[in-house]
Amino acid sequence: MPKIDLASIPQTNASTYPEPFDREVAGRRYRRLAPGAGLTRFGASHVVLKPGAWSSQRHWHNGEDELLVMVAGEAVLVEDGGRSVIRPGDVVAWAAGTQNGHHLINESGADCTFVVVSGGDRAAGGGYSDIDLTFTAQGYAHRDGTPYPARRRP
Repeated sequence: MPKIDLASIPQTNASTYPEPFDREVAGRRYRRLAPGAGLTRFGASHVVLKPGAWSSQRHWHNGEDELLVMVAGEAVLVEDGGRSVIRPGDVVAWAAGTQNGHHLINESGADCTFVVVSGGDRAAGGGYSDIDLTFTAQGYAHRDGTPYPARRRP
């Protein structure tokens, strides 16, 4: 079984969120694990959140399942039902089509690290609970369907 050399995968803080929704994730660093391992049927990322950073805007997916494993540090999971502290060894998951907006916020004074895995139909899109933003195979749009200008990853 091949071991993934984490250090050989570039770490980035790139975001495709339209402004101003990219500000909260500026302290997020991630490595895409699946492409480097030749995996094509699901996504996997190794994510580090600096203190104060968000993992994403609070979102849900129409066609993708998500599973998150906290590796180090702690963060606050924010969902429609409230807030929970997530610590090393905790595992959380969201089924495709469940409109439960979720994200992590690092409210501690130290970095936290987690691995997130997703699989399913990415093109099915989804939405954001707190802001006027949806995503489709064509890109980001307002809730009324008006597209946001495309933004490319740096």
